Amino acid sequence: METLSLAPFQGITDVVYRNVFKKHFRGIDKYYTPFFTGIQKDNSKSLRGEEISPDFNDVKTVVPQILSNTADEIIRFANQCKSMGYPEFNLNMGCPFPRVANKTRGCGLMADPDRTIKMLNDVFEHIDGIKFSIKCRLGYYNDEEIYAFIETFNSLPFSEIIVHPRIGKQMYTGEASLEKFKELLPLINKPLVYNGDIFTTDRYTTILSILSSSIMLGRGLLTNPFLAEEIKNIDNQQDKKARLHNFVVDLYIERLHHAGGSPKIIGSMKELWKYMMNIFDDPQNVWRKVKKVNHLDEYETAVETIFNEHNLL
Repeated sequence: METLSLAPFQGITDVVYRNVFKKHFRGIDKYYTPFFTGIQKDNSKSLRGEEISPDFNDVKTVVPQILSNTADEIIRFANQCKSMGYPEFNLNMGCPFPRVANKTRGCGLMADPDRTIKMLNDVFEHIDGIKFSIKCRLGYYNDEEIYAFIETFNSLPFSEIIVHPRIGKQMYTGEASLEKFKELLPLINKPLVYNGDIFTTDRYTTILSILSSSIMLGRGLLTNPFLAEEIKNIDNQQDKKARLHNFVVDLYIERLHHAGGSPKIIGSMKELWKYMMNIFDDPQNVWRKVKKVNHLDEYETAVETIFNEHNLL
């Protein structure tokens, strides 16, 4: 069985989500954090919180990710992750949002190969004792941009290259290109991880038969938290609807606890429901029950109504 990992989602897959997910579901081998930024000095303030603290994370299964376009910041991040006991860190070269990419960060790095390749070489000259992986797309403006990086991917000791086979300008529209990913397999001598559009076990089986690659699950797992268990044929006799309800309630309670009771957590719960509504028999009706709530009691009532009135697909 290939390794299954969970993709990072800003505002959703934080430390609270990861730990509650692990409590309720099995099948995920590796968790990537949403990206860190602003690592301006050693022992940066942004790296002192629960999101990366070894007290709240299993350093053996969690991979911290950074969003940056400077070698110094990446090196600083790598050294701090290493000091915390993490065996690996990851660079985000895939975020497609214009506000990120237009600053030559995330997927924007792929449109500037000369600068980016120099940065990657500089990083490897100054780090040791920690693995360095990349999550990227095929490019930002077109799907040929990745080919400018193949020699660098092959010559530098990356631990793995995670590829979401779309371009940044696509965002999440259209289809992820299995053919383009397949073209890369014989060209890159590092472990390649496929990420994109895996919502069902049938799709997973199809992709694995074509690519024979490790897999990173993203939106499919947010939609269906049972997906990794289904892929790995992990049996669980508990009622799925009851399990999902327990997960949703536990996640809400933990978020509330970590936020000191602030109703702001409703925003992050809504972000998850944008995906998770699709596991129910009437997703739009489910979403209508959640999207307008602004107070904790309204949210709690909406959740109970959803689980009382709707069934899972």
